[in-house]
Amino acid sequence: MARSTRARRRGIVAATATLLLFGLTPSAAAHPAGAPASGDAGVVRTWNEIAWHTIADMDKGAKPPPVAQLYLGLVSTAVYNAVVSIEGGFRPTLPQQRIRGDASSDVAAATAAHDVLASFFPASAAALDTEYATWLAGVPQGEARERGLRAGHEAAANLIASRENDGRDAPVTLDREANPAAGVWVPTASGEWTTAWLGFTKPILIHSTRRFAPSGPDPLDSPEYAADFDEVKLMGAATGSGRSEADTALALFWWDNPPRQYQDAMRDRSVRHGMDIVETARMFAAANASAADATITCWRAKYDFNYWRPETAIRQADRDGNPATTADPAWNSLRPAPPYPEYPSGHVCVSSGVAQALENLFGEGEVDMIIRSLTPEVTGATRPYRSEEAWLDDVTDARIFLGIHFRDAMDDGRAVGRAVADKVVDRWFSPSHRGGHR
Repeated sequence: MARSTRARRRGIVAATATLLLFGLTPSAAAHPAGAPASGDAGVVRTWNEIAWHTIADMDKGAKPPPVAQLYLGLVSTAVYNAVVSIEGGFRPTLPQQRIRGDASSDVAAATAAHDVLASFFPASAAALDTEYATWLAGVPQGEARERGLRAGHEAAANLIASRENDGRDAPVTLDREANPAAGVWVPTASGEWTTAWLGFTKPILIHSTRRFAPSGPDPLDSPEYAADFDEVKLMGAATGSGRSEADTALALFWWDNPPRQYQDAMRDRSVRHGMDIVETARMFAAANASAADATITCWRAKYDFNYWRPETAIRQADRDGNPATTADPAWNSLRPAPPYPEYPSGHVCVSSGVAQALENLFGEGEVDMIIRSLTPEVTGATRPYRSEEAWLDDVTDARIFLGIHFRDAMDDGRAVGRAVADKVVDRWFSPSHRGGHR
């Protein structure tokens, strides 16, 4: 894969004073009694936020970010299928009856989201039922409501049926030798890998993860590996690093949960651009499904290559066979590495899946995302991005400055997300889409 950002240093993107509209919007509230149900994009935004809070509910076993991204992709796809079965313009990603005549795409969207979430998260079903019933009570009785209900239930049922025996939560483990060779991942302070099954899960919209698999990390004895090693050793160290204040601020900004950041930013984009219900549902489905399938591809590559983190590599450099690297047994990263193999980067697979999908939908330089961080050191800070490239350059550098990735893993993961998003958007979300099977 092309090493598109090696040795690149990006300055900090200036924080914007633009206020974000996060949370429930007035347009997402229940319809007043007696008001006609209409194609309101606020319903899609509201149920995207409900989906996030359901998936991330700490009291009911919050899903880790890569798994959360899978469920966001599933919910968003069902909502999209329900909406376009009524509004038209595009075809659903699963076989679905086209609704003719007056029908509420608002009701269809809310129903699809509710049904999928209640099925996948039964511990939250009661709360979801209350949310849904409260909203639906404001929608007038009539044929439009009934047709919307049918469309939403059908979209959800089709999505749920498509995920039977899909590999979620399967007992997949990564075997490790008692004395692993140089280059092999071993758990760091963050612990064991508990989500290895994700790499063996059925993708949402691509046919096979192997089609987009990266080529593998650089050989340990290569000059490219030595260059990446020296970079993260200097720039990612907890103490005595070569980072500037701006570099550290960038790293800490991106030490956050990317699926949450991107849901917030897409809801905000929908409001600021006055996107209608089809545009909004399409954006969430294309971005979240692309990111989910890129993550599944990434997780399979992590399993297959099983590559060590910089923390292990730097402490044990005397074992790598590369005369250009020097061990530092006391080296620590700025932040602890996540509990799974290093190559390729999961964060950039998610980020490039979302960013490339948005650029494909809206045009080059038009992603227009205002991203907010809730990392304690930078809580509330925002960074605006017009282009996919600037966005991913920052993500790439941030993970190196955190000390948890080599640049090779960032570049190759970036290529995975882009390739998956190109395929997903072209095949399923372009105006020329004619439906059919994967």
